[in-house]
Amino acid sequence: MIQMAATTSRYVELAGRIAASISDGTYGIGSRMPSVRDLCRQYDASITTIAAAYRLLERRGLVEPRPQSGHFVRAAPLEAQEPGVSQPHPRPTEVGLGELALMVMRDSLDSQRSQFGPALPDQALAPSVELERIIAGLARRGEAGTQRYDVPPGHRELRVRIARRAAAIGCDLGPDRIVTTAGALEALTLALRATCKAGDTVAIESPMYYGLLQSIESLALRVVEIPTHPRDGIVLEALREALDEHPIAAVVAMPNFNNPLGSRSSDDAKRELVELLGSRRIPLIEDDVLGDLAHDGTRPSPAKAFDRRGLVLWCSSFSKTAAPGLRVGWIAAGKFQAAVEHMKFTSSVATSTLSQVVMAEFLASGGYDRFLRRVRPAYGARCVAMAEAVARYFPRDTRVTRPTGGFVLWVELPRTVDAHRLYDAALDAQVSLTPGPLFSAKQRYRHFIRLNAAGWSQPLEPKLRTLGTLATRFAERGSR
Repeated sequence: MIQMAATTSRYVELAGRIAASISDGTYGIGSRMPSVRDLCRQYDASITTIAAAYRLLERRGLVEPRPQSGHFVRAAPLEAQEPGVSQPHPRPTEVGLGELALMVMRDSLDSQRSQFGPALPDQALAPSVELERIIAGLARRGEAGTQRYDVPPGHRELRVRIARRAAAIGCDLGPDRIVTTAGALEALTLALRATCKAGDTVAIESPMYYGLLQSIESLALRVVEIPTHPRDGIVLEALREALDEHPIAAVVAMPNFNNPLGSRSSDDAKRELVELLGSRRIPLIEDDVLGDLAHDGTRPSPAKAFDRRGLVLWCSSFSKTAAPGLRVGWIAAGKFQAAVEHMKFTSSVATSTLSQVVMAEFLASGGYDRFLRRVRPAYGARCVAMAEAVARYFPRDTRVTRPTGGFVLWVELPRTVDAHRLYDAALDAQVSLTPGPLFSAKQRYRHFIRLNAAGWSQPLEPKLRTLGTLATRFAERGSR
């Protein structure tokens, strides 16, 4: 069962009370905190609840665990400021990424480099053993499905499992309202094809995931980039102004943990967004691929949960969570269901049956939820730790986001640092990153980079220090 807000409030409350005892000096820097069992007695709480509260305090950087010794109060972490609200150009424009995105992806395949660039989950946390066990079992039973097509809408058992999960987060969808796809990017591209035609203009959050920008470019669409807050998501007043000024065919947004910002819109903001667009009969294409990775374990509702007109096309996948190589995604397309099914069939016939069967069994066994309980706090802690390292090693005035979900950081460098030049220098030092211009239709964000914190660990710190040293050199040269 998906963990909801009501079930998490107790440990959040206790974490706040423990944090208060740290801030008021009851427990000073470096002092040992009470054991889990002591706090269980003190607060009349379960071991699970206290352990969850301590994990939350770890992610906030207040305490640190020491093997065989318990938890200790940390020194105040170094903390860079966050970037401000993005300020993209307000006029419609064509997308012009060209071959840049493909070049970056190819560079990310070099196993000799420290990979801070591609937004991939950590292989060390992946449920590989369980997935391989499922595949072996299917093969033994002759149920792998390699000799059949699961034509749209796709493998029914998987759609049933997705529909049940959707119901738990406020989306009243039957399995027949879900179409399986080869990852979320195919789902998003189908959504664009179903709602737009060549020459149309779509409004997008800015910055925006470059894979989606490439799809927009391939479909000959134009974009209006909308200012987006690094914590709160798309700025609705700016979107309203764009809708008043331009003929917008669709809006593309990532309300839960935008890639690369990590922003998360509130439920009130999602509701307002859906109502704003619904009143104008404008479709919302929602990318929810990181929605399952909330660091506090509370799965936020998608904007689709507030859709009463069938105008939200909800897209997601398991690629950023459990299994990138299986390429299993889905779309709940509302009024555009028939068009999406037809386009899916004519473009690729069907999503891999084997991949769908494997994910259906993984969901049914409870393996996916067990996996999420393990990786969510891990990614939260890693985002905090890597952001602290950025503050420690990068130039003065560097800014970095503080995401509450997902595993990417958006880093604003001094304006004198060119992200492309830093990218080239980093490759020479066997470090990869993703340059900021990839996340804009016209390659803006020239002094921004995206870093992947999914695999962050102490042994990688020297490589990040190297990257920070390179950035500092560029900053100093540019300021002369």
